[in-house]
Amino acid sequence: MDNNTEWYRVFYWTAKLGSLTKAAERLHITQPAVSHTLKQLEASFEGPLFFRSTRGVSLTTEGEALYRFVEQAFRMLELGEKTIAEMRSLRYGEISIGASDTLCKHFLLPKLERFHSEYPDIRIRVTNRTTPETIALLKEGVIDFGIVNLPIEDEKLELLACAVLQECLVGGAQYAELAENPFHLEQLRQYPMLLLEQGSSTRRFLDDFATANDIELQPDFELGSIDLLVEFAARGFGLMFVARSYIEKELASGQLVELPLVPYPPARHVGIATLRGVPLSAASKQFLNDWEKTSS
Repeated sequence: MDNNTEWYRVFYWTAKLGSLTKAAERLHITQPAVSHTLKQLEASFEGPLFFRSTRGVSLTTEGEALYRFVEQAFRMLELGEKTIAEMRSLRYGEISIGASDTLCKHFLLPKLERFHSEYPDIRIRVTNRTTPETIALLKEGVIDFGIVNLPIEDEKLELLACAVLQECLVGGAQYAELAENPFHLEQLRQYPMLLLEQGSSTRRFLDDFATANDIELQPDFELGSIDLLVEFAARGFGLMFVARSYIEKELASGQLVELPLVPYPPARHVGIATLRGVPLSAASKQFLNDWEKTSS
């Protein structure tokens, strides 16, 4: 049996209101259309579902059995419609985001704080991974979007640059003398070097920059996070590359000093990655729209 869903809608409201006329008014159709629809439904069940009288209609035993299921079905539909409406109005929903520890701290967290204050009922889940791992999670459907280091070449992704990063070379206060004159890239061979572990987009960017200038970066220390590298550099363990915006406090306090590197690394960008052709939830759209407004 493959009855038209609209038949059940007419049956539901007729049974609920006890009147063909009232059901017609509720459904914005004519009373004869209601009567015809009920006859079609009853014919499909090969028996009456209503008793007709001058005072209206009442359910037969078979009609009462059917009504219990139809009522439950329409309640679930109403709940689904209500849920979608709440999600559209941002009274309910969830956002899943991927970002590295560093991008989360310096770019994502301030935006999340503002968004959560305005939409406290939206659940937010953040997965901390490197940019390559974040892209993998995005393609697997685990996250809605990712905050990533650019450039990235991938036809499956939509990429929106949202911030500029400028790498600089820094060391602890004991390297202050090196900041007095231009520091040439080949001089790195003379000093201990701190770098992120292999596998991150930042490490790949720095290796490519060095290779383009006929230098191979050979770290004395390889660590898994920018914050740890900054701590090691401030304590005098060596020189490191880091985005200047990440260490403004350390530079201002003198914990770190910037060396006037020659040549200077090219600027790069932080971006928002989404899957091409995959629609975002209302909550994700609102979050990214707010991000774009506050960044412009």
